[in-house]
Amino acid sequence: MIYSFRNSSFRDPETGVYNQIYFMEVFNREWHRHLREKQSLALLYLCPHIHETVKQPHLLELFTNQVQEALLRATDLIARLDTNHFALGLFNVDEQGTQVVLARIEAQINEFKEKYGKDHNFSIDYKLAGGICIPSDDKNIEGLFVQVESLSSQLELDHDQHQALINIH
Repeated sequence: MIYSFRNSSFRDPETGVYNQIYFMEVFNREWHRHLREKQSLALLYLCPHIHETVKQPHLLELFTNQVQEALLRATDLIARLDTNHFALGLFNVDEQGTQVVLARIEAQINEFKEKYGKDHNFSIDYKLAGGICIPSDDKNIEGLFVQVESLSSQLELDHDQHQALINIH
């Protein structure tokens, strides 16, 4: 990716997706809007374990571009949280809609494997954890992040399952 100083305040330079600071600002703003309007939203954590990004760092950018194609609505966000985690924010979406997005992400990851697996020798083992809720006065935004992070950690230990979604009541 060619680094742009114009986007440096809200884009991750390695992948081109939003950075954590921008994501948190937008997610917080959307949380309060959804609280007022009593709409549901979802938070997803994606951990792509691409085992050749050290030798081929551009694979991570290609991967995130592929995942972004699964987010069809302009309001949906993807951001890099740290070297191993990406967060996705889905707004005004119910559980069924979130399941559709999860299926599209899985399809895009499979397409990524097919498209780039031939040219590059790599393996990928991703984990995708999500939580969906309707913000309310008895729920807080931090609780959603803690629960999704905990679910993500549980998935890391389960080698048979690669995605999970919880509904937070």
